[in-house]
Amino acid sequence: MRALRLLLLATTVLITMPSIHAASPANPALSSTLQAIVSDPARPLSSLSALVIRGGQVVFEGHYGQRVVATGNAGIAGSSDKGMAPDHDTLYRMASISKLVTTIGAMRLVDAGQLDLDADIGQYLGYKVRNPHFADTPITTRMLLNHTSSLRDDGGYFFSLETSLKNVLQQAVGRAGQGAIWAVPEPKSDHSPGRYFTYCNLNFGVVGTVIEAITRQRFDLYMQKEVLQPLGIAGGFTPETLAAADIAHVAVLYRKGRDNVWDANGPWVPQVDDFQGKTPTPRAGLDAYVPGTNATGFGPQGGLRTSVGGLGLVMQMLMNRGTLNGVRMLSPQAVSAMLQPQWRANPNHDNGDTGNGFMHAWGLGTQRFVDVSGPSTGDRFLEHGGLTGVGHMGFAYGLESGFIFDPLTRNGVVYAIGGVSADPDQNRGHYSAYSVWQERTLDALWRLAVQRP
Repeated sequence: MRALRLLLLATTVLITMPSIHAASPANPALSSTLQAIVSDPARPLSSLSALVIRGGQVVFEGHYGQRVVATGNAGIAGSSDKGMAPDHDTLYRMASISKLVTTIGAMRLVDAGQLDLDADIGQYLGYKVRNPHFADTPITTRMLLNHTSSLRDDGGYFFSLETSLKNVLQQAVGRAGQGAIWAVPEPKSDHSPGRYFTYCNLNFGVVGTVIEAITRQRFDLYMQKEVLQPLGIAGGFTPETLAAADIAHVAVLYRKGRDNVWDANGPWVPQVDDFQGKTPTPRAGLDAYVPGTNATGFGPQGGLRTSVGGLGLVMQMLMNRGTLNGVRMLSPQAVSAMLQPQWRANPNHDNGDTGNGFMHAWGLGTQRFVDVSGPSTGDRFLEHGGLTGVGHMGFAYGLESGFIFDPLTRNGVVYAIGGVSADPDQNRGHYSAYSVWQERTLDALWRLAVQRP
C-alpha cells in the first residue's frame, strides 16, 4: 500500500504520563508497556491512544504522549510550550478505517431498500460507468466495497469539489483521461470487474457519490446524521462538520524531518489537522456543491476524525449484529455481509494484489485477517499467531491506526498512533507487514488485555 511508504521522522519527544479513562479498569502492565513504546528513545511516537474490548465490553482505554507536541516554541504552527496530552475525547484522522464506517452508511441504504449492491452504479449516478477494456461488464457497489471494481488510484482519488466525477470516470480529467484509473487486461490473470482484487481509495469516493445521488445529501452530512449521531459518536468526515468542542480535542498528525526528508534530529512537523483550536474556514465552493457529483472531497476514503472510544462504539455495534444501546443501526444480514469474505486470495491463481502479503481476504469495507506471517509480510497481529479477525487498518500523514476484532469471541482492539519518528520502509515488522511499533502495540493489547487471565 502506498500509504505504508509515507515519509516519517525521528528524535525524542517530551512524553506526558498516560491518561486512563475512568470508565475502564486500570491495567498497569499494559499501560507501562504502551508508555515504553511511545517513549522508546530510538523510535518515539508523538501520541498513542488505545482501547480494548473483551467479551463485548471495554476493559481498557489508555492515552500516551502528546496530541500537540511541546517544542518550547510558542507561536509556531503546531507547537506549544507545554504540549497537550491525548485523552478520551481526542479525535484522530483515522485514515482508511473511514472506509469501514462509510460502508455502514451504504449498508443503511441497503437495509432501507434504496441501494442494491449488485445493481449497475450508473442507475444511481445517472450516467454510464465502464472500464473501457471491459465495456460489457457493469460496475456495482459490491465491487466498489470489496475492491474488485477494476478502478485504480493511479489517476488520483481526491478531486476538487468543482470537478465532476462523471468526467473523471469517463476519462476526461487529468491522468484519468489517459486511462490511468482503470485496470487493463493481463495475459495471465483476469482483471475484469468483479474478478481481481486491488485496494483502491477511489472506490470509496465513488461509493460516497452513490450515497449522495440516492439521498440527495452531502456525504459528510449524511454520515453525521445517519451513522455518527445515532451511535453517539463525536467527530465527522470533514473539518466543516466538527463542533467547536471537537476542534479543541483534535490530534495533530506528525512526521519528523526537514524538507520532506527523514531526519532523526529534526522536529516533529505537523502534516494535517493543525487547527490550533480554531474552526477551519469552509472551503470555497462548498455552498454551491451539488450532492451526487463528486464526494471524494468529503473523506469517504479516509477523512473520518473520531476517537478510539468512538470506533469502540462502532465495534460493539458490529459485535452486537447491528445494535447498540437500543439503537438498530444495521440488520444482522447487513452486518454478516460486511464481515464475511467476498474475495479470497488464491495461491494457485493470480486473482489479486495482496499488498506485500498484507491482504488475503476482504469483505464489504472490511479486511479479514487470516494469520499469514513472515519477515515484513503478512497480516498476523499477535507475535505467536493463532488468531484471526476482521476490521481495517489506516495509514496516512504520519498516523497509523488499527481496528480488529473477532466476531465470535467479541474481543477486539482499536488504536491510533499520531506520528512515528522513523521511516516505516526501514522499520518493517518481524512477522508481519506492519511497522515494528504496530507489531509491539497490537501484541501488547491482545496479550495483556484480551488474553490475560
